[in-house]
Amino acid sequence: MEAYDIRQAEWDEFSAAREQFAKMIGGLSRGKLLKAEHGEVEQWLFSEGFELLRLSLQGHLDLRARQEQPRAALTGADGVTRTHRRTSCTRPLESLFGEVTVPRMGYSYPGAPSLFPLDAELNLPPGKYSHGLQRVLSDEAAKGSFEEATETLRKMTGGAVPKRQAEELAPAIAADFDAFYATRNLGQPEETNGILQMSTDGKGVVMREEALRECTRLAAERARAEGKRGARLTPGEKPNRKRMSTVAAVYSVAPNVRTPEDILDVLRADSDQPRPARPRPENKRAWASLKKDPDEVIAEMFAEAERRDPAHLRPWALVVDGAEHQLRLIKAEAQRHSVELTIVADFIHGLEYVWKAAHGFFPVGSDEAEDWVAKTALELLRGNAGPIAGGMRRKATLHKIKGSKRKAINKCAGYLLKHKDHMRYDEYLAAGLPIASGVIEGACRYLVKDRMEITGARWGLDDAEAVLKLRALRSSGDLEEYWRFHQVEEHKRHHRSRCYCYPRLEAVS
Repeated sequence: MEAYDIRQAEWDEFSAAREQFAKMIGGLSRGKLLKAEHGEVEQWLFSEGFELLRLSLQGHLDLRARQEQPRAALTGADGVTRTHRRTSCTRPLESLFGEVTVPRMGYSYPGAPSLFPLDAELNLPPGKYSHGLQRVLSDEAAKGSFEEATETLRKMTGGAVPKRQAEELAPAIAADFDAFYATRNLGQPEETNGILQMSTDGKGVVMREEALRECTRLAAERARAEGKRGARLTPGEKPNRKRMSTVAAVYSVAPNVRTPEDILDVLRADSDQPRPARPRPENKRAWASLKKDPDEVIAEMFAEAERRDPAHLRPWALVVDGAEHQLRLIKAEAQRHSVELTIVADFIHGLEYVWKAAHGFFPVGSDEAEDWVAKTALELLRGNAGPIAGGMRRKATLHKIKGSKRKAINKCAGYLLKHKDHMRYDEYLAAGLPIASGVIEGACRYLVKDRMEITGARWGLDDAEAVLKLRALRSSGDLEEYWRFHQVEEHKRHHRSRCYCYPRLEAVS
């Protein structure tokens, strides 16, 4: 441990902290705590300890202020020289340990904003709440509701942030999300030869009306004008309350060679065979956005892949559910990046169509339906999507199936024919590629659904976007690294941009 040479003069700023420490020692060594249960002692120390830490921080700030060297004048980035110096400027700071006061010198000039060199040295935020408190808030707001986050802050720290202020802080905390990933590991390819896997999907979020996309908001207004105010909806009617988020994921995975029979064995619910271990995704990054259109998120997804494999030396693959607009955007990005991309239509999504078609031929829950699905799934895994589609249509005609049952069969056949070029599952399995979208479905659940669908939640666009970013950072394991980046950017924004003579902050450990 580093030894400190504490001069007597420096003790003056810490006299209150020393008195608090003496009070704690006295409380522990005599009185009622000597007969208390250990839990009561812990709680007492927890409370008094925060006060000791608060007073210690206050002493440190007072010492920094006393040691601050006065300047004759200070010229800002705006070219204005502040010639008036004030020595008794203070500002509050709500810290992890409670509220403290920051004393410092200020430099001013009529008509120009004041400058505070010690604010830049301390990298103080523009608002009241410290970076330490914001850091804890970001983690808690990503996990649960803002109410729960603020309550956790109250219980587990000496500071406090009201709910409304917490909601307002979230967008500022997440402000550097895009810049962080745009510059992260730039020019440093990922050290792996595994498959570079991508996936994307959408997930709706219930929003306040002003945060809906224009077309959805207008539809909600029309429904309200027509008197449709209740929760009951007519068949086929959409509630006009959701805004679609676009979810994306990029990760690396080792090839996993399988056969169609291997996949079918895994799918059989009554199989007694143990499921083989699958390679786990590595360096997974998943994120979601409500503000950005799908084309922007898909472009970011390809940019992330490009950073990992700029020379295109690895196999690139992407699993989709078959949405036409999504496919067009993906193919356009692949062409723009000049990359050979294997697009895989999600096998599980296709299998859902097969099940619906099966119930057009056979009763729901019958052994005949299960046997037909098993045989059809095996042929689909062998890469025979086209012949399957033709065969089910001929079978439906032969048996004179009509109505909703025929509609389900035709819909399945149409889906298989439309996406047969992306259903060459025999080739994908032989190359060890994933053929299902479990990763992106999981991302839709834990990034969006688990947090954004808390009972009764109605989101504004800015706070919803911020929470999605914080959840993405947390789930990808990047929150700590992001915070170091964010603090440097905060210094640039609030201090270096106002006065170039402030020290440049390159890293925060």
